[in-house]
Amino acid sequence: MHTHAPILQAEGIRTHLGGRWLHDGVDFSLNPGEVVALIGGSGTGKTVLLRECIGLLRPTAGTVRILGEDIWRLSGRELDRVRRRFGMLFQEGALFSSLSVAQNVAVPLREHSALPRGLRDEVVRLRIRLVGLPLDAADRRPAELSGGMKKRAALARALALEPELLFLDEPTSGLDPISAREFDHLLRTLSDSLGLATLLTTHDLDTLWGLVDRVIVLHAGRVIADGPVAQVARMEHEWIRSYFSSHAGGRS
Repeated sequence: MHTHAPILQAEGIRTHLGGRWLHDGVDFSLNPGEVVALIGGSGTGKTVLLRECIGLLRPTAGTVRILGEDIWRLSGRELDRVRRRFGMLFQEGALFSSLSVAQNVAVPLREHSALPRGLRDEVVRLRIRLVGLPLDAADRRPAELSGGMKKRAALARALALEPELLFLDEPTSGLDPISAREFDHLLRTLSDSLGLATLLTTHDLDTLWGLVDRVIVLHAGRVIADGPVAQVARMEHEWIRSYFSSHAGGRS
């Protein structure tokens, strides 16, 4: 289906953390325009893997390539250049509490672009509209927003530089079911319309069934499954079976 080279490629990732091997030879890739979920039990190192992919945590061994570049061989300046091409949404949103939504969204533009202020403000307004926030949210602080609005504000910031690749850590955690489904729908719409490749971690089975193209299962330090959700859900593996049977409601 995809003829392009992978936008993200992880090969032979081994991670020794807290006195144990968290990852012991993890391999996976992500193609342009795909939405892919990483799942696994607690302690399987899903968030750690995301941090290794974005250059925040160095794996003990292995390589991570983003857009063909081995990120752990890049200089600080080169890594910054690659970082402009991806966005990250942390689990708690990680918005600066002392800044308004508009100021939060402007942070990557201030750091990584030379846009004059008027143009920067216009880009900020466009991003706020893109994620479905009302424009009057621009002047509010994070503390004045609902959980769903905070996630959208953080997403607007992650999309500020028009990335080709988006990383999300538990994007629907802490949201009520209606807000969570709305956020999934927003992510799918943005991914399709912008051609974004998206890698997310999740525990939310509705997100898996409703949003993602492919699911990667981490278990005992390795990838034990990688494929379309319906295909993986039918696999005869004890952990996979128990995970999907906890939410079998009407899925075939």
